[in-house]
Amino acid sequence: MIFKTIVAIIIIMGIFFLCVGLIDGNRFKVIEETLQLEKISKDFRFVLLSDLHNKVYGKKNEKVIQEIRKANPDFIVIAGDLITSHVHEETTTAVELLNELVKICPVYYGMGNHETKMRVKPDEFGNKYEKYMTEVAQTNTEVLRNKGIVLSKYHVKITGLELDRYYFSKFKKRELSQEKLEEYLGRADKEYCNLLIAHHPDYFEDYVKWGADLVLSGHVHGGIMRLPVLGGVISPSYELFPKYDGGIFKRGKAIMLLGRGMGAHTIPLRFFNPAELYVVNCLHK
Repeated sequence: MIFKTIVAIIIIMGIFFLCVGLIDGNRFKVIEETLQLEKISKDFRFVLLSDLHNKVYGKKNEKVIQEIRKANPDFIVIAGDLITSHVHEETTTAVELLNELVKICPVYYGMGNHETKMRVKPDEFGNKYEKYMTEVAQTNTEVLRNKGIVLSKYHVKITGLELDRYYFSKFKKRELSQEKLEEYLGRADKEYCNLLIAHHPDYFEDYVKWGADLVLSGHVHGGIMRLPVLGGVISPSYELFPKYDGGIFKRGKAIMLLGRGMGAHTIPLRFFNPAELYVVNCLHK
């Protein structure tokens, strides 16, 4: 009798968690944040979208597009992993979305580890990366792969960092030196307010030392499962209860906004952790 009760409880809990995972894996929330930044010359609003992984909300992502239109942003930032690096997975979803987003406002696209994996493994992916990047360029999306662009209207420089896959190792964090960051990006132009699209959040302190005023990250998917008080449970590097799991973090005057992602890959489930689309108001401090 006790055994049957235990089995029944396990089955009920399993069904409950499966339902939660499916529901949270197929919905998203719009989160509005207001940040005060020094050096900017004019207030602005942007949307942060990270880790979509080819996820679709409504026909051709019409639900995402509708919410972004409603936000009326000055520009959109994509903090990596718009696609998923599976050999047989298409990239049409990402390109179709970009085609619609650029009709709203400028789009700045930073690379994630899935874009990088496609680029550095031609033996596995063939010319898939080159084809994808050609299609992205045709949408007039601004791809920031270890380069920056000045938005003089706001006295902002927005830069996209693409880290080597070496820094996305499992179980441990690799050291990222300032010399290596400058090799990727050059020196920060501290005349401007520096927005850094950096997919991997674990190096926040290093980005701040480089000169980032606002870091825009993703990668962690909110920790896949979220628990009260404890927050995100596990990161892609298999770190339990990661320090950076989602939301806003500060180091001195610098800020990191870590998106909890819009999708998932491999196992399309999220537990007590719905996807999040950020609308960010930046005000002159």
